[in-house]
Parts: sequence; C-alpha cells; structure tokens
Amino acid sequence: MAKLTKRQKAIAAAVEANKVYTLEEAVQVLTSLPAAKFKESLDVAVNLGVDPRKSDQVVRGATTLPAGTGKTVRVAVFAQGAAAEAAKAEGADIVGFDDLAESIQAGNLDFDVVIAAPDAMRVVGKLGTILGPRGLMPNPKVGTVTPDVAGAVKNAKAGQARYRVDKAGIIHAAIGQVGFSAEAVRQNVEALVADLKKAKPATSKGVYIKKITLSSTMGPGLVVDVANVSN
Repeated sequence: MAKLTKRQKAIAAAVEANKVYTLEEAVQVLTSLPAAKFKESLDVAVNLGVDPRKSDQVVRGATTLPAGTGKTVRVAVFAQGAAAEAAKAEGADIVGFDDLAESIQAGNLDFDVVIAAPDAMRVVGKLGTILGPRGLMPNPKVGTVTPDVAGAVKNAKAGQARYRVDKAGIIHAAIGQVGFSAEAVRQNVEALVADLKKAKPATSKGVYIKKITLSSTMGPGLVVDVANVSN
C-alpha cells in the first residue's frame, strides 16, 4: 500500500468525514492546508435538480463575481466604430474585426475571453473550430455576444464565473483563489447561487439547489450547508 504524502496526511487530519460545513468553515479548512507550488483556485460545484438531457433544462450563464476571481483577464473584442472605441476605453486588451480574425487564424490566442458585437458574428462564426474547443466562442447566453461590448468588457475584467450544467446535472465554476477571505468567497458563492436560482427552468421540479461543494485545485471537496448560503 502506497504511503500517504505529507499533504495527503494533512488533508486527512483536517477533513471530517460526512461533515456538512458552513462556507466559513470550508474556506478555513482549504486555506489551512499545506500550500501547493502554484496559486490554487477555489472552485464550487452545485448539484441542480434538472435533467440536462432535456433541452429546456440546460442551465447556462455567467455571474459577475462581487469579489472578482483574483486573476488578470485578457479580453479580445470583435467590434468596429464607436463600439470598438468604447471597448478600448473599458480596457479591452485586443480590439479588431477582420484583422483580429486573421490574427486568430494565424494562431494568436493570447486572451481569456472573446466578446463580439452582433454585426461581428459573420466574421466570428468562421472561427468556430478554433474558438469552440477552447471554450472561447462568444455566445449571447453568457453575455459575450451583445451590442453593449463595453459593458461586457467591464464585467469580464471585474471577474466572471461562466457555467453550463454537465450531464450529471452539476454546475462547476471557479469563484476565487486560495487566500481569499471567507467574506469574499461568501459574496461570490451567493452571487452565483442567486443567478442559478434566477435561471431555474420552469420545468424543473422538486429541490433545485441540491448540494454545494467547495474545493481547491489540490484540495478535497467539502460539502457546504445549502441553508448557510443565503439568496
């Protein structure tokens, strides 16, 4: 039998089996573990009472996180004219149209989010095979295809959690980094849960927010008391 590493021993000592934690307790446990060699993210998994096999129960969207993500986000924008200038004024890192498409086709993908004005989709649509597999394709459902590109840039720069329910009915989202205060984590988790509730499909029956789990990149998943998360 393989010996436990120092980190695994620390996790085993810190985590109580079958315990349901408050958000503050979960954050305290995850931040008390031995540090990894890189900045770990804090991730949340929310089990929803939906059947993702049904098209009208696919929950998808984006939440602007009040406390941000702790990461610097590079934003590329497809727009022209006044919309392009507004995007630049809001801090977009790359703004273009046909020239931006050509740059992407040449392999330049130094950005984390792509936003497009509606009139740019005739150009962006041709980039589906490049942007799609990387999760970068603009989509109106998450606010990245919009006439208000400046507002979308502002939201992306502030820090957003984008999500889509998986086949098991679970939403996964990064909501911060290890080192965030418990209050910052609470603000972000509650903002996400509030948006998930707003997005509840009309055909979803029974308990909607079934389970919430908080974890760090290299840490355990801790079940959080749903009742402890307001909204």
